[in-house]
Amino acid sequence: MKFGIIKERKTPPDRRVVFSPQALVELKNQFPQAEIKVESSDIRVFTDEEYQQAGFEVTTDLSDCDVLFGVKEVPVDALIPNKKYFFFSHTIKKQPYNRKLLQAILAQNIDLYDHETIVDAQYKRLIGFGRYAGIVGAYNGLRGFGLKYELFNIPKAETLSGKDALIAKLKRQILPPIKIVLTGKGKVAMGAKEILDGMKIKEVSATDFLTKIYSEPVFTQIDVLDYNKRQDGTPSSKADFYANPTDYISDFERFSKVADLFMAGHFYGNDAPAILTREMLKASDNNIRVVADISCDVDGPIACTLRASTIADPFFGYLPSEHQEVPYMHPAAIVVMSVDNLPCELPNDASVGFGETFLTHVIPAFFNNDQDQLLARAQLTAQGKLTPRFAYLQEYVNEK
Repeated sequence: MKFGIIKERKTPPDRRVVFSPQALVELKNQFPQAEIKVESSDIRVFTDEEYQQAGFEVTTDLSDCDVLFGVKEVPVDALIPNKKYFFFSHTIKKQPYNRKLLQAILAQNIDLYDHETIVDAQYKRLIGFGRYAGIVGAYNGLRGFGLKYELFNIPKAETLSGKDALIAKLKRQILPPIKIVLTGKGKVAMGAKEILDGMKIKEVSATDFLTKIYSEPVFTQIDVLDYNKRQDGTPSSKADFYANPTDYISDFERFSKVADLFMAGHFYGNDAPAILTREMLKASDNNIRVVADISCDVDGPIACTLRASTIADPFFGYLPSEHQEVPYMHPAAIVVMSVDNLPCELPNDASVGFGETFLTHVIPAFFNNDQDQLLARAQLTAQGKLTPRFAYLQEYVNEK
């Protein structure tokens, strides 16, 4: 089996990579029969020289590789026919901007495995950069608060070396006794919590958050049943919420009345109710001043997320009275941070963590005849056709 690490070609450039040089060394130690080549790249967080020093061939030609690993979408003109590819294709939700990519993959007899579709037997996702999105998103949210209220001006995350450097920078700042509400309990939210815990910000229960006054910054981490409730007022359960999301409405307004900073780290499923609505944001007793929408669902459950912002320009202002964008320093504006590629700001940490996870969960399947069917579950295309799990994409593929 010959693996190839491809160069990232999407614009804006992405410096992340599936495997760091050290991760490839570990891969080779565990599976000596594996052959590995690395495509030359001038943007990757690890240099060509680092891979060469680790003992790997760096080349511009991966045509003899069996399996090709990347992070973001591969441009159509860079695809190599008849190969196996792993990358985030952003097609499984029928994203119209990548329809041509999936059409080309099928036409070129490419076997596509999407990092998003790598799941265990219970269909729980195994691979992703969510933790790093949470880490950077929390940092950006606090940075935005500091800028808005002219309390401090700390550098962008992308200019710092990693999570520890982000925490060190934040710990030097003085925060007023603000209240921070964090939604979610998955990888994204737990990444954000790493920042808050690293800063030694006090965690409190939802009840205390809503009812008590503090002389120091505090945060609460809430789950779906804390910010959603059944419309009919009957008792709820997580199982019922996931089975019948349309029977629920948002119960987040009680938090929007007391929180200063909202970090959105939840997973938002189809048909789930909106969380932070226009009405909540317009209300005279709304207290939220900064929204770090780490999940970044545009026109989704967070009404002020009008668009995705960028690493270069991460903040914009939301004017609740007009439901429109304004400069974030506008006196009546709520600051919104909605960068949709946050892990790109920590390319080293994100790449190292991703490679460790990929080596643990995915690589063994190539050498044990896929005994747990992990590869089979993850495969979108085979022999020029969609696999049964992803047959629902056929109509999307057929559209011109």
